[in-house]
Amino acid sequence: MKLTINSNYAADSARRHLGMNNFQLKNSMTRLSSGRKIVQPYEDAGGHAVAFKLSSSLGRTGKVLQNLSNAVSFLEVQDGVLSGVGEIVDRMAELKSLYHDVIMNDKDRETYDREFKDLQVQLFDMAQTKFNGISLFARFTSNDPSAEVLYGGTPDESHRLMVNLSPDGEDTVVASINKSALLSALTITPSLLEPARFGDANQGLIPAAVSIFRFANADSSGTGPDSLMSLKDVSIGVFSKVLQNVAGLRAQNGASSSQLQHGYDNLAKQKTNLEAGVGRIMDVDVAAESTRLAKYNVLVQASASMLAQANSLSEVSLLLVR
Repeated sequence: MKLTINSNYAADSARRHLGMNNFQLKNSMTRLSSGRKIVQPYEDAGGHAVAFKLSSSLGRTGKVLQNLSNAVSFLEVQDGVLSGVGEIVDRMAELKSLYHDVIMNDKDRETYDREFKDLQVQLFDMAQTKFNGISLFARFTSNDPSAEVLYGGTPDESHRLMVNLSPDGEDTVVASINKSALLSALTITPSLLEPARFGDANQGLIPAAVSIFRFANADSSGTGPDSLMSLKDVSIGVFSKVLQNVAGLRAQNGASSSQLQHGYDNLAKQKTNLEAGVGRIMDVDVAAESTRLAKYNVLVQASASMLAQANSLSEVSLLLVR
């Protein structure tokens, strides 16, 4: 065997293996401590790129879900107001029945009529309700701010808010919610029992066949079309029609809520699947990595021991030069 002092191949080889094993040991520790299989991009450049794109889509999906939740809250507040409106209109119908009680005198009827007029103002106030500064109810259409909405009219005669359901921002994947046409639903043509536009009201107009009644008015001091109605001017059939309109608005609200809920459920499933996809690429297999850690832990100790022994080989040369 050739003995040398300047070069020690065994020590160099042991040192190189010690460095590689120590590098792998540190990587295993990093993976287990971070829970990630790909810690540095160079470990799997393609997988890291795909996971990065999926993570970005995952973040956008979460924000769309948040937007949908806010839209559902909008509809829930709107339905709460509509429920209150229905109760008020129902009370108005009761007042109409009480107004015609044969034992009531003129003062009693005046009291009922005063309550009826106060409720008209309250209905108008409720139609101005906002959610985070956004009106729950609309008087004008979304296409033309000067054109009034019409309950039960065409889509162009309504006011819709579009809710995007796509995390990629596609304009074709949307759901619509309505700013309810409450003021129009509370405006009735008595002769036809059909809803009319709020601005077309002309209550008290003679002949009565062309009158349009508002059940909501801004204040008690209005005159002409803005004047408050009296119980004697309205038939019980008109109250029934108004209640039917309010029920229709609540049904419309429920349909929008259902559409949003289906969209939310679909996106929630997509988000779960995206998380699973990112996990398959990025998450470390703890069992496999623990085995790898134990392997390299042993190899590092073995390499260090062999390096120590390889370094001692040169000492044999000293025996020959003594």
